[in-house]
Amino acid sequence: MSDPARPALRIVPDELDQLARLARFRTAHPAVVIGTGEFGTWQARIPEPDGETIIVRHRLAEVLDKLDELTGDTAD
Repeated sequence: MSDPARPALRIVPDELDQLARLARFRTAHPAVVIGTGEFGTWQARIPEPDGETIIVRHRLAEVLDKLDELTGDTAD
């Protein structure tokens, strides 16, 4: 049975390859929290010295692309 406090990850079939990319990003940036948001979105929370940056996109690849842009990582 699923935990209602933790929503299931929403992956569309053409984004299955993004799971490996997500795992690599999480390993490289453990302070960044990435998960599902409301209304079928993905979101990321990047801690900052004066608060945090929140990114919300409909597709996981879009969140990872933006995170790569903000962290200076090269997109896969």
